[in-house]
Amino acid sequence: MKRVSSALAALMIVAAASSAAAQAGRFFDPATKSWVEYGPTQYNSGKSPIERQMVRYDGPHKPGTIIVDTTERRLYHVREGGKAMKYGVGVGQEGMQWAGTHRITRKAEWPGWTPPPQMRVRERAKGRILPVHMEGGPNNPLGARALYIGSTLYRIHGTNQPWTIGTAVSSGCIRLANDDVTHLYENVDVGATVVVKR
Repeated sequence: MKRVSSALAALMIVAAASSAAAQAGRFFDPATKSWVEYGPTQYNSGKSPIERQMVRYDGPHKPGTIIVDTTERRLYHVREGGKAMKYGVGVGQEGMQWAGTHRITRKAEWPGWTPPPQMRVRERAKGRILPVHMEGGPNNPLGARALYIGSTLYRIHGTNQPWTIGTAVSSGCIRLANDDVTHLYENVDVGATVVVKR
């Protein structure tokens, strides 16, 4: 019996490692112009593989504005005194990127997720069944916080897959690691302007 249990445990470890390896990979970060390794073994703590940093900002947008550069895969939150907090983000995959100017209309902690009908149909065609609704929590794809963008279907939200930050992987939403989205959430007011650039 002990031998069977040991063999089963070993098999489970191999399966888990294979699953992690299947989700691991590399992406080219256009901001640093270098290849970055990612995967659950590298970044599973809720922290981003791309460290947030305060940078100089001399653009036209006033303090409080959120600027998302989908090409650079970075989000800038404009601050007072010619500065901006810069975060790494995951953006929409090819064919699902968008641009525009809106406002933050709502904020939520540990938000529930209701996938839009078109997303459920699209994923069903790939053999993946999405829930009609999923309560908020650590396993929820929206992560720890969400900032809702205008009347669109899009959000700036956290993720339970921080290793995807810096990639083009979403259905159009802007994702940050949970640590970063919590930091952003605490510094953004409802009504803030969001500018998404392609």
